[in-house]
Amino acid sequence: MRTIDILDRLIAFETVSHLPNIALMEWVRDVLADAGVTAQLIRDQSGTKANLFATIGPQERAGVMLSGHTDVVPVEGQAWTRDPFRLSRGEGRLYGRGTTDMKGFVASALSAALAATKRPLKTPLHLAFSHDEEVGCLGVRSLIDMLEAAPIRPAMCIVGEPTSMQVATGHKGKTALRATVTGREGHSALAPLALNALHLGADFLNAVRGLQAELAATGRKDGDYDVPYTTLHVGKMQGGVQVNIVPNRCVLEFEIRALAEDDPQALLAILGEQAETIVAAHRSDFPEAAITIEVLWAYPGLGTPTDAEVVNFVKALTGANGTIKVAYGTEGGLFHQRLGIPTVICGPGSMAQGHKPDEFVTEAQLAGCDAMLAALLDRLEQDA
Repeated sequence: MRTIDILDRLIAFETVSHLPNIALMEWVRDVLADAGVTAQLIRDQSGTKANLFATIGPQERAGVMLSGHTDVVPVEGQAWTRDPFRLSRGEGRLYGRGTTDMKGFVASALSAALAATKRPLKTPLHLAFSHDEEVGCLGVRSLIDMLEAAPIRPAMCIVGEPTSMQVATGHKGKTALRATVTGREGHSALAPLALNALHLGADFLNAVRGLQAELAATGRKDGDYDVPYTTLHVGKMQGGVQVNIVPNRCVLEFEIRALAEDDPQALLAILGEQAETIVAAHRSDFPEAAITIEVLWAYPGLGTPTDAEVVNFVKALTGANGTIKVAYGTEGGLFHQRLGIPTVICGPGSMAQGHKPDEFVTEAQLAGCDAMLAALLDRLEQDA
């Protein structure tokens, strides 16, 4: 089955993260079954979503894993000029939601797996397809649990997020957080007798900004990134009912995007101390004053050494001379941190086209991915 035909089918499944992906995964499972491959579906508690894992070739060896997520971001509020869930072509481009991020790679990986069933592989090829990547790399964790308990794990992993077929060795990790601020309500005519939670929240926001400024000035730097240091960012602040009521509650949602070498927990500890300092000054009059910080979800960064075997292996497949790092996060950090699997990121298309209306991947990029995976099968047949 050709990659473009597989992509056509994949795009037609509306696997936005808040919707089920089980129909897509069952279709992939059945396509593999028709080729004699048994794929394992790892369902979530609802039964409407699943990860998929399959091995082609000898089961007793480690092999190379191709990793891709099957969920996509929403299209609501975007000015699409074509049906986002129907593959369309024009001027060397393939349009549709997920063509770049990242059903293009999933299609190429499935096509390569089908081709692999007809070849005498000495080293196995593994497929690892996941759900709910776009909402914090949440779905893949049950697949990782399964691999963690397996007697043999893949020797290396290629995460096919869009890199324009360049070999990427790293990305920052992300920790999504919520700070809940408690003050005391009151009539605004007597505002000084109450404790304004929004004011406390603003003080905490300034603490976040202060830590960000410190990291920018004196923190660890990695020039491979457009922003070479760990960043903190407040994206949402809510509180208050109406202007004549002093608010007793305020909620801030913020994030830490940390270099792989930085520890977000250490930064969180600093913010916790600063939050306590902010409210401590008010506790004698307002004992309920508090700022509590909770982690919503997190995934680790990836920092594969440029001289690692997996890097040289994938560079040889693509013909690349150098490496890059990417600004967005992937499941690669989890594969490395949880399973110790050496990982790189390499896939068709550019994230400059991802998450946008009229998302596309070029036919040339998809052909380049097919060529990389064909070279991979040659290596697996030669005992990689």
